[in-house]
Amino acid sequence: MNIENFDGPILRPGDAAFEQATKPWNLAIEQPVLAVAHAAHAADVAALVRHAAAHGLTVTTQPSGHGASGDTEGTILLRTSRLDEVTLDGRVARVGAGVKWGKLLEAAGPHGLTGVAGSTPAVNVTAYTLGGGLSWFSRKWGWAADSVRAFEIVDAEGAPRRVSAESDADLFWALRGGGGDFAVVTALEIDLRPAPQLYGGRLLWPAERAPEVLEAFRRVTAVAPDELTLWLDLLQFPGAPPFVALDSTYLGPEREARALLAPFGKIAGLISDTHAVLPVHELGSIEQEPTDPGPGQSHAELLPSLEHAAALLSGPIDPLLSVQIRHLGGALAGPSDSAAGPVADPYLLYMFGIPGTGDVEGKEIALAAALGGEGRKPYTFLKPGEKAAQAFGAVAYERLREIKRRRDPNGVFRANYPI
Repeated sequence: MNIENFDGPILRPGDAAFEQATKPWNLAIEQPVLAVAHAAHAADVAALVRHAAAHGLTVTTQPSGHGASGDTEGTILLRTSRLDEVTLDGRVARVGAGVKWGKLLEAAGPHGLTGVAGSTPAVNVTAYTLGGGLSWFSRKWGWAADSVRAFEIVDAEGAPRRVSAESDADLFWALRGGGGDFAVVTALEIDLRPAPQLYGGRLLWPAERAPEVLEAFRRVTAVAPDELTLWLDLLQFPGAPPFVALDSTYLGPEREARALLAPFGKIAGLISDTHAVLPVHELGSIEQEPTDPGPGQSHAELLPSLEHAAALLSGPIDPLLSVQIRHLGGALAGPSDSAAGPVADPYLLYMFGIPGTGDVEGKEIALAAALGGEGRKPYTFLKPGEKAAQAFGAVAYERLREIKRRRDPNGVFRANYPI
């Protein structure tokens, strides 16, 4: 496969590095592709898309492979990880398509600023934002997509463009939470948010304290200010006893955070407390998620309440490694002129296990049903076998489908979860 004016390496079946290059972040997922093209710069992206459009081919874009579904048969896999430039102009950041959150937070933190970042520094900023972007700070500032000022894209004809609310309102709306099915984004401009003080960490107890932790979680989240975000975790690590944890961030002074978290301080048996004043680039230390690829199987659903949360306490969570309930609400429930839209549900259930260690999927589905899950979930929480329609309301989904039909009628682009 020869692509005119493409400077980066292109790997094909039989090349020594081809199999490794096809792998997504979740190593349990296979990605059959025609070739893997590593763009050296934005002009490479335009050259590849022009080639695909001229030859009836399809492009799947993955900077680092998070969120892969395995729906790549017959596509060219475009890697944009080399487009990794970050520039700051006051409170606006221009972020290349390959930049990860760790790099952006390191650049923004010394200025008392942050992006609306996820829980790990290893996630790509652009892909996360195209899927909406559910952050520790979304209760305060909404989706990461709500902070986008403009996208630099290559459209389905291979033409570079800058897209904003003023230049192309429909496409701008779709790119903010509708996924990567409409264009290849080569860079984005986002508003950074003030974070002069950040307090966060994890409280850890033995699992028998879970009823008390759950009750405190219920009471605190019912009145929590938007600056406070709480995630409740049930944990079962191999070779270790089960635990219950409370993870939190607070955008404000330590003394205020400690007062808000006081109900958890009354629960006996605390094993550890990692809470501290954090620089924003250490946000990933709270969850300590893996920063290298590995196999996994997850399931997520929005929860309308904690009415059935006692189902968490009915028995061990194994074969799952973790069951997490994230508090949403705040700005997420308010207006959002983006495809991600407002979220009425106040909680999100997220479960994770390792394939082959038992009936992971069966356990996840049973727990979701017992907790009253609604089936809908944020786009970036979709798993293989699920459809994009599960991330949107009916009106938003039909609008996305219409934009896809108009902007990419020949199917040059295929997202992880196509519209």
